[in-house]
Amino acid sequence: MTDFMSDDTPALMQILPTQLSPEALRAVVESFVLREGTEYGEREFSLDEKVAQVLRQLERDEARIVFDPQTQSVNIVVGAPAPGRRR
Repeated sequence: MTDFMSDDTPALMQILPTQLSPEALRAVVESFVLREGTEYGEREFSLDEKVAQVLRQLERDEARIVFDPQTQSVNIVVGAPAPGRRR
């Protein structure tokens, strides 16, 4: 796990996809996809297709799984790779 924040704010912790069982990883990604209502363009995608897209983003380090100890919640953030990591 990697801490993201400093000061006295509880840090977000990065959870690597490999730290989760396949079932837990799928559940986290499905929850993210269903919650985000992400715009995927003109074509409609199935839940399985959307999950596969997010899994690929996680593999390419274009998205990260984070745990917020303050809210005891898990989320996926899309963006730049974690410090010290390359794409």
